[in-house]
Amino acid sequence: MGALSLYAQICSYENLKEAFLKTRKGKTQRKDVVEFQKNLKYNLIQLQTSLLLQTYRPKPLETFIISDPKTRKISKSDFQDRVVHHAVCNIVEPLFDKTFIYDSYANRVGKGTLKAIERFTVFARKVSKNYNRAAFVLKADIRHYFETVDQERLIGILKRKITDARVLWLIRLILQNYNAKEKGEGMPLGNLTSQFFANVYLNELDQFVKHILRVKHYIRYVDDFVIFSASRAELERHKNNINIFVKKRLLLEIHPDKSKIIPLYRGVEFLGIKIFPHHKLIKKRNLRKFKRKLDMSIYEYNEGFVDYDTIYDSVEGWHAYTKNANAHNITKNIIKIVEEQFKGEISSKELDRYLKELPKPRKRWWLILQKAKLHTHKQK
Repeated sequence: MGALSLYAQICSYENLKEAFLKTRKGKTQRKDVVEFQKNLKYNLIQLQTSLLLQTYRPKPLETFIISDPKTRKISKSDFQDRVVHHAVCNIVEPLFDKTFIYDSYANRVGKGTLKAIERFTVFARKVSKNYNRAAFVLKADIRHYFETVDQERLIGILKRKITDARVLWLIRLILQNYNAKEKGEGMPLGNLTSQFFANVYLNELDQFVKHILRVKHYIRYVDDFVIFSASRAELERHKNNINIFVKKRLLLEIHPDKSKIIPLYRGVEFLGIKIFPHHKLIKKRNLRKFKRKLDMSIYEYNEGFVDYDTIYDSVEGWHAYTKNANAHNITKNIIKIVEEQFKGEISSKELDRYLKELPKPRKRWWLILQKAKLHTHKQK
């Protein structure tokens, strides 16, 4: 029996079940999740059948505007459609991830904002000879990136690795479900597939910067990127060459106001933190954003929409993000709020860490006790 085609792998029951579990994570009490799970096997088989027969059609996106502080349009997909997005990424993403450069940090396993900030510090030290010589950073981003990605050009890039026409049909369907200002442009900000496609599209830029311009010290996070050099003139050349490349090859534009060359000693804002040679400052807007997110998470928890593990992961991520900045008091206050709001709660991570330290007989009784507490909490 031959290997399954790429589309058959996406549509397999096992893959759809795994995609469901990923989509459900942290949202077990949401109404749409509960409804889908009531008849899980039936719903997954129905979804599988519609995909195999190519009768599947995504539901219209739910769109809303947020300000954090800039105004952005977020598009939310139906739960079943989000399962499909995970199913696609489960199978397709590994084909492309191995082609990405090391210093692409967004939406990848083992990467993230914290790793990107750590890498920024490493490059800053290298280029400035441990801050003993002048160094500069080209900080830039793509103007209206998610709104202006050319869908057919993206499909063309995907075709280099994907030859299964049905997979390309499904990807087109997902892309075309987005109502952009210009037909054939854009991706919904908020979709898992959009995050993956964003990396695929700008991998073209990464390869150009690394292999044509031969830049050693370059970091990209979604559409934000930085290049380090001891020469301002060299960065000016790189900026011009990159602008020409993204216009011609990707039909995009470097943001004219946000793309600038900054002396390292003045501090460079990157991923919400202003990084100086010997200290870091968290931007006030990022602090306000996290506090709003925490307030919303507490509300969702009280309403039964999210579990404590989700809250814990969010706060743990915030703590990792801020631990190297001068934010001790801020983080301390946030942890205090969480401890007061969730007295008696214990996350899966905390439990796992504690159990590793217990001898086996005590471990067994601890698990029994926790299961009893969890049952009591659910009854409440």
